[in-house]
Amino acid sequence: MTTPIPTGHHAVGEREEAQVSRLLTGLSAMAIAFLLGIGGKAWFVGHTSHAITLWCFSALVAGNMLWFARTRDRLLQKGGMIVIVGLLFAYLVASGGESNTGPLWFYVFPPLLFYLTSLKTGTAVLLFCSLVTVVVFQFPALPLVAAEYSTDFKIRFFATLIFESIFCFVLEASRLKARNELLALAESHEKASRTDDLTGLSNRRDMQERLATEFSRHQRAGHHFSVVLVDLDLFKNINDHYGHDAGDQVLRQFASLMKTVIRQTDIGARWGGEEFLILLPDTSLLQALTLAERLRSEVASTPFRSGNQTLPVTISAGVCSIASIGSVNELLRQADVHLYNAKEAGRNRIAPRVRSQCAGPAEHTAP
Repeated sequence: MTTPIPTGHHAVGEREEAQVSRLLTGLSAMAIAFLLGIGGKAWFVGHTSHAITLWCFSALVAGNMLWFARTRDRLLQKGGMIVIVGLLFAYLVASGGESNTGPLWFYVFPPLLFYLTSLKTGTAVLLFCSLVTVVVFQFPALPLVAAEYSTDFKIRFFATLIFESIFCFVLEASRLKARNELLALAESHEKASRTDDLTGLSNRRDMQERLATEFSRHQRAGHHFSVVLVDLDLFKNINDHYGHDAGDQVLRQFASLMKTVIRQTDIGARWGGEEFLILLPDTSLLQALTLAERLRSEVASTPFRSGNQTLPVTISAGVCSIASIGSVNELLRQADVHLYNAKEAGRNRIAPRVRSQCAGPAEHTAP
């Protein structure tokens, strides 16, 4: 099976994931520095338990960084960071931090959460953390809760938190919408640059890249492949006698017919003008000749129409296998020679018709 050409979405997604990982590593390093610093300050003013707890959280962040360095698991890196930060904020809300300012660090959570997760996941986690905060605020006598907050603080805290959360949600939704629109536009341009406008098949540029990929696969793993170079016989006469619109319609009809004959793993391309090239992965010369003959027979027996007119359409094709060919250029040159021989022999036929120099020593052509 041919190696797929990477899409713009895939490449951009990889770059974004790598960027998030780098940013998260930087944020983790900053978090460790802050936790160590604030913990040190708490230690010197006599809040030893608070200092030790903050240092433990700094150790968890460092452990998450080291685990990511070892496994390179980006999903686990993000999930670990969110869990650690969530637990840290739960502790700060329950303990009050220093002078009951612990909940203020919660404002860091919404932008980080929406950046690292999806909007749906971020909203769910944020609602859960907010629910925990409400429980702590309303029931200060619960176990592990050491802080008690004034009603004015609670109202101001939740009002500003809700405003910030909605603001972050809208900004992230707008960013994602703009990103997806740009990616869709880039992908449509990329597809257009690889697709023939008239037939919808791959164009010459795309086929050249696929040939290079298939040849690399052949060199690396020994997988053989073949090509079929197809030319519509006397196509100029169709343009001259019936008009260029009729000629375009014939090209589109032939492309559609070709798609029904080749396999899903095969690649058909408009090579130029009325020439088409078919790439057949994991296909011997004999198999390629069989497919080419089936395509020739289908074209010869299919009525091509333009308006109320039936147009005379046949094809000639040159077939070659990579079996004993040293390069893609040589493969294409040999297929072109065979196409020329087929046209010289009377058109509406496939070449080679006898043993070919591009075939292996035990391969013979189909009639």
